[in-house]
Amino acid sequence: MKALKIVCVLLLSYVGLVVVFESMLGFFQPKNQETFLITTTSADGVSAARVLTRNYSNGKLYAAANHWPRAWYNQALENPQIEVTLDGVTADYVAVPLSDVEHEQVRSENANGVGLHFLFGFAPRKFLRLDPVI
Repeated sequence: MKALKIVCVLLLSYVGLVVVFESMLGFFQPKNQETFLITTTSADGVSAARVLTRNYSNGKLYAAANHWPRAWYNQALENPQIEVTLDGVTADYVAVPLSDVEHEQVRSENANGVGLHFLFGFAPRKFLRLDPVI
């Protein structure tokens, strides 16, 4: 019984750590040279911007949903016409879901360490290719 209590406390502590980490990341949205801004539009027409880390494969830009909160990802699937601000330049893009083969290639080329997976609560990682509108 004592072992079960210890496991429960550890599990709840871990869930709390993930919630705090994800909340702080979402609130502060840290920006640096490895990030860009994606603006998606919900079904009711409300636009929202989100800071994401740049992921590349074969010279193409990809966005990764690394976290459990992923409204931007679902919005981009529903309405793939998005805006991307990259190095201060805003342009129109189309969010494209990946095939299994492309997803595996992008995932392997843009791997996160175990520490990040731990902090993200082992959320399944999903990618979208961001194709510029020409």
